[in-house]
Amino acid sequence: MIGRVRGRLVDSELDGTLLIDVSGVGYEVLAPLDLLERIEADDAGLVTLYVHTYSREATLTLYGFASRDERSTFRTLIGVSKVGPKLALAVLGSTSLAELAQIVDVGPAARLTKVPGIGKRTAERMAVELRGKLGTPLTSEAPRSGPRQGDRGAADTLTSTLVRMGFKSSAAQAAVATMSNLERPMGELVREALSIVAP
Repeated sequence: MIGRVRGRLVDSELDGTLLIDVSGVGYEVLAPLDLLERIEADDAGLVTLYVHTYSREATLTLYGFASRDERSTFRTLIGVSKVGPKLALAVLGSTSLAELAQIVDVGPAARLTKVPGIGKRTAERMAVELRGKLGTPLTSEAPRSGPRQGDRGAADTLTSTLVRMGFKSSAAQAAVATMSNLERPMGELVREALSIVAP
């Protein structure tokens, strides 16, 4: 099992897929959509990701995270009935660990329905099954902040992100058009856009 990779980020896709070159070997890693804004390369130009290796039948998939706590939360999420890796990634890309713990322990669980793929019943089941299991992160969570983008580029990226999450292009564009100050971290913009397009 692969638990961590440290290498050079050589490519990234809009769906969150990253290609990490580790000593000449390219590892394809799936990550939360806002991960690139929350990790920084070291002085050698290398990034470090904590990895969960997911094996099912003939498929082997690597999921990458900025911290051990984020990886641990992912593993807890996929332990919930009917929550798979794709949905768990969507949750982590839409909320911080602290926010998720608050939703689960304090509520309202309905806030989880803003994540595409989570309906009211799923949200309630997740809250019940996760209650008391997330706790307070043991280590500092990587801050959800990062390089700012121009309004036009941010709008295009945000719209594409919403479409990849399952929303219609027209609904995504309409939601983004109502937003101001797009020169903010993409993770923050995604959460605001979700509150508009899926109130």
